[in-house]
Amino acid sequence: MSHSILSALGLAETNSGTYLGNGEWSKTSDAGVLEPVNPTTGEVLGRVNASSQADYDAIVERAQAAFKVWRTTPAPRRGEAIRLCADALRTHKDALGSLVALEMGKSKPEGDGEVQEMIDIGDFAVGLSRQLYGLTMHSERPGHRMYEQWHPIGLVGIISAFNFPVAVWAWNSFIAAICGDISIWKPSPKTPLSAIASMKICNEALNKADFPDLFFLFNDAGSALAQQFVDDKRIGLISFTGSTKVGRQVGERVAQRMGRSLLELGGNNCIIVDETADLKLAIPAIVFGAVGTAGQRCTTTRRLIVQESVYDEVLAKLITAYKQVEGKIGDPTDPANLMGPLNSKEGVAAYLDAIAKAKAAGGKVESGGAAIERPGNFVLPAIVTGLTNDAEIVQHETFAPILYVMKYRDIADAIDMQNAVPQGLSSSIFTTNLKRAEAFLSAAGSDCGIANVNIGTSGAEIGGAFGGEKETGGGRESGSTAWQAYMRRQTNTINYSDSLPLAQGIKFDL
Repeated sequence: MSHSILSALGLAETNSGTYLGNGEWSKTSDAGVLEPVNPTTGEVLGRVNASSQADYDAIVERAQAAFKVWRTTPAPRRGEAIRLCADALRTHKDALGSLVALEMGKSKPEGDGEVQEMIDIGDFAVGLSRQLYGLTMHSERPGHRMYEQWHPIGLVGIISAFNFPVAVWAWNSFIAAICGDISIWKPSPKTPLSAIASMKICNEALNKADFPDLFFLFNDAGSALAQQFVDDKRIGLISFTGSTKVGRQVGERVAQRMGRSLLELGGNNCIIVDETADLKLAIPAIVFGAVGTAGQRCTTTRRLIVQESVYDEVLAKLITAYKQVEGKIGDPTDPANLMGPLNSKEGVAAYLDAIAKAKAAGGKVESGGAAIERPGNFVLPAIVTGLTNDAEIVQHETFAPILYVMKYRDIADAIDMQNAVPQGLSSSIFTTNLKRAEAFLSAAGSDCGIANVNIGTSGAEIGGAFGGEKETGGGRESGSTAWQAYMRRQTNTINYSDSLPLAQGIKFDL
């Protein structure tokens, strides 16, 4: 099965991990090898030859040359390039979605859904290419006109994580492309095949239409090239998706060279359920939010705060639902299964460590909480009660399906609990009380970048800006005005008069 999927995407048993531009893939074979593993079976899916220093140097040089051409290309024409990419992804959606499921471990519907996100952001980018609007301002000086415009920032570096091995790249690179930028991608070493396949699909579509290279790729066998990438002054923006720990280092290093960084980091996402909530909506949303992608989304629901009068009912329904999920854990490419494996053995170890720490702190495991003895990286999704929101393990993001369930008495206390963590990505309240819903969305409500009412924390749409506050990094990708991160703003003043009045009424007579 894996061989047929790889073959359908133009991949072989051994593949180059470096796209140099001009239709050329590097022939480097002595810079290390990546061997991505199928987390369902433990089998090696293929081999990827890593990039060398010479490869990296060539990529940046060629990307700079491509930018000089691309920055003067009219924005609607840039949109046409991305339209071709989106159409090519439509053609290869089934195969690429299957590869994402194989290599990352998410379900086949989620893999297909991730490719659909790429297509959707492509469609969004095409429309956006005709809407890169600036503003006009009235000058205080007679005979003057003021306006602002947006110009490409240059080279955009994208460092993506394993849990969304293709969509995050598209969120960044497609928007950057219509802004006039050239992208260089360093994917997760756990999911290089999905990255190579995405590059082949999009670059072949561009080459057939005689567009210049917009996307470049390198895979680092260690971390030396990645660190050089972050420190490289030629890269105008580094977009990093990953842990808060590494993201903080990236942000600091980019800031030292006065560059820009766009950080999408950890989440410790919470759902509040009050006594008026429609549980027919709330329970499925909680379960999918906590269990979907085996708890490996940055928007995964990790905390549940329930009004004390309905706490027992909600907990009982969740335990029942989790038992149903336990019977449908397995091969994620089987559509009958609801949950696949964690991506790595390290992920399983982190899950077990978190369960042990939760028990040591006085937590009670109501459901799950153990690894499954079978090939692959499978665990039972866990519900943990008996801990307070300020418990150290609750304050920490474990990238695994662990849900901490707590109770509250007053809604103001619930919102305070929801906000009392270092992270600030996604949040939700289930209520039929209009006042509480509006309070949750107010300035005194959720402090997260995403706040929802009567839907879960997971599954953001591409039309809205995606990202969070506090230790989540403050970055915004995808929709709304997120495109402005990939451009530089310029304010312009034109004097069409015969005099030279100065601003603020200053007189300077010669």
